[in-house]
Amino acid sequence: MKFALFLGCNIPARVKQYESSARAVLENLGVEIFDIREFNCCGYPLRNLDFKAFVLASAKNLALAARENLNLLTLCKCCYGSLKKVDHLMRENQSLRDEINAILKKEDLKYDGGLQVKHFLTVLFHDVGIGSIAKRVTKRFDGLNIATHYGCHALRPSKIVEFDDPVKPSLFEKLVELTGAKSIDWKAKLDCCGAPLLGVNDELSMRLMQKKLKDGKESGADYLCVACPYCQLQFDSVQRMMLEKQHTNTQLPSILYPQLLGLTMGLDSTSLGLDENQLPINGIMKYFPEPEAEEKEEENEEKEDK
Repeated sequence: MKFALFLGCNIPARVKQYESSARAVLENLGVEIFDIREFNCCGYPLRNLDFKAFVLASAKNLALAARENLNLLTLCKCCYGSLKKVDHLMRENQSLRDEINAILKKEDLKYDGGLQVKHFLTVLFHDVGIGSIAKRVTKRFDGLNIATHYGCHALRPSKIVEFDDPVKPSLFEKLVELTGAKSIDWKAKLDCCGAPLLGVNDELSMRLMQKKLKDGKESGADYLCVACPYCQLQFDSVQRMMLEKQHTNTQLPSILYPQLLGLTMGLDSTSLGLDENQLPINGIMKYFPEPEAEEKEEENEEKEDK
């Protein structure tokens, strides 16, 4: 199982722990990663400014992965949505495909579609499989409540991104519950985190995030869990700023899914980048049962089997 890893712009610069924890988890699961140094921005920032430039940026990334005959794995849901959109356009719109390929030809590249664009979570769920992941889990959380945040770009437009049911998704919950944690039901689960508005309308951006934090906390969550750098920056860095400036009294730390899963696999905290999160998440360790409790549970299970 081998993929070309697309990191995008934000992760290497601002959420390095997402890359390190994802690489550690994928290695543990036997998923081989191929790095393509020529990858550029997915083009998303240009989408509403220069649409063809947006398409060209994504199409070049797709062409680079296709050149290596590899499907593409991305950690960012914004990049995932962009790459899926352009893959769809390049397959369905011949005139646009011809125009973009004429430009790509200058770099000896071409893309006609056919590549599979996958998100980290979909690779875990569909390619690796729940059963295979469960075999790698060496210890499980007990009493930990997690609020899963899907993010916008993974679910819509559903016919293009094909991530999960856009109205009632369950993929993320099932992955979280592999760790022993409970994925809680909360009303704001599918609401926007507010990240796209940051720098445009900060007040509205923070209001949207605060609404999610309040709902998650009131619904019983101990932590938020995300799998997108933009969402993590919003819930981690921006939430910390709001707390420091006393713009909110609601604190709900956010943990990246590969960090959550990696802990149950016994991966070390350095590889998972736990200390790089702005809001401390080391307190999550208290939700692991004490060794003595685990031994007693195993003894009881053995007695029951006899």
